[in-house]
Amino acid sequence: MTMVQEDFLRAFHAAHPAVTVRSMAHGRAEDGRSSYEILRDRVTRCRRLLDLGCGDGLLLELLAAGEAGAGRALTGIDLSAEELRLARARPGVAGADLRVGRAQQLPFQDGWFDGCVSHMALMLMSDAEQVAAELARVLEPGGTLAVVLGGGPAGGEAYERFVQLLKPLFRAAPAEQQIPSFGDRRLRSREGFDEVFRPAGFGPVQWETVRIDLSGPPERIWRTVGGMYDLAPLGAAVVADLRARFEAEAADMALPDGRIPCVMNVRVATAVREGS
Repeated sequence: MTMVQEDFLRAFHAAHPAVTVRSMAHGRAEDGRSSYEILRDRVTRCRRLLDLGCGDGLLLELLAAGEAGAGRALTGIDLSAEELRLARARPGVAGADLRVGRAQQLPFQDGWFDGCVSHMALMLMSDAEQVAAELARVLEPGGTLAVVLGGGPAGGEAYERFVQLLKPLFRAAPAEQQIPSFGDRRLRSREGFDEVFRPAGFGPVQWETVRIDLSGPPERIWRTVGGMYDLAPLGAAVVADLRARFEAEAADMALPDGRIPCVMNVRVATAVREGS
């Protein structure tokens, strides 16, 4: 990830800490779990866990809870000091080792962890091969990598309509209002993920697309879609107009109970560190 990209992310999360949790934590898959709980359940046997891009610590708190969390050694790393400040305030994360740092230069010994999770963060990281190499280095052989990646609109709902309204605004914005390009597109597909992670020492990825239902009252829906990075450089007047137009169109989609249907796809990828 370039310095420009990292500076943007630090500034954005300083101004909007916990934005990902506010946007996604209420969403549920068909089995009733959140995307955070799905990740938690992919690493039930792991005892020394790294949360890569841990944000405000919700996933770490889930990993520390219950019988499965007893005695776990938990570590979180994030670019944002403001997000980590919120993580430290979570009672369930009191014993975790939380550090400001970069995925491309992890400050841990070889084989330090037996599991790594990452929620909606890996897809933002450039230098993907370096990230994969670092994760392979700090995971012991047999260690599990489990990540949630964005998968875009699920079709025909408020999230898709919001993206349609936003795209022309973003394309028309002057250069100084364009957000930097994030991540490596290969990590959005099973084949691309394997292309990056197999040479680093991981086995074939287990890849699953999960629909997350984020439906809710209009204010909650705006918190969900309005937290996108793309809005950050746009002027307040442009964002206010976008919100008014979106809420007017979303109202036409309202369910009988007043909730606005909003569904997105996420990709859940799991791979095992090979070796002996």
